[in-house]
Amino acid sequence: MPQTVSRTTNYRDLDLDFLAHPTTKDVSKKVGEDAIKRSIRNLVLSNFYEKPFRPFIGSNAQKLLFENINSLTANNLKNAIEEVITNYEPRVRLNEIQVSVDADNNGYKVYLSYIILNTTTPAIFAFFLERIR
Repeated sequence: MPQTVSRTTNYRDLDLDFLAHPTTKDVSKKVGEDAIKRSIRNLVLSNFYEKPFRPFIGSNAQKLLFENINSLTANNLKNAIEEVITNYEPRVRLNEIQVSVDADNNGYKVYLSYIILNTTTPAIFAFFLERIR
């Protein structure tokens, strides 16, 4: 009887800080969950028409940050984040997105819960979106 081998995928991306690896002096890599978190962050923070030849990649969240801080804008931000991750990050399956208004700090708290494909444990990524003048 043939033996079944399960393959686990270890996702890798370049570290966009372009820091040199201490021993190899090559560009370091983001591996696993860190690579996916960086990719999600880059997708959320990119605007439309920022990537050459791929004008519709992005969430346009920066535009929404200059709207009034209220629950309607938070809902629009949630929809934009959900759309960009669903369309352009095939390595994850979203479980939950929460966007809450933080009027005291003039921004939004974003909480993402997702499952990395080929794993069973959910990953959590929380960050704060604020406008920069």
